[in-house]
Amino acid sequence: MNFFKIKTSWSNAEFILIKLCMASAYIFIGSCFHDFFESYYTILLVIFAITAIWFVYEWLKKMKTKNE
Repeated sequence: MNFFKIKTSWSNAEFILIKLCMASAYIFIGSCFHDFFESYYTILLVIFAITAIWFVYEWLKKMKTKNE
């Protein structure tokens, strides 16, 4: 099974997860260099972790249904 050749179709609503995941990661990385976001480290890490796990779950579920 070539992992990178599998094609899936995503709706716009399903892209919200990856966008939230990436946005929280970008803000977290950027906040390491700025004191303004320092008080938001915990919430940003929680948002990133939840959306990353959720996105991977949805992706794997979609690939599994596509292959059946």
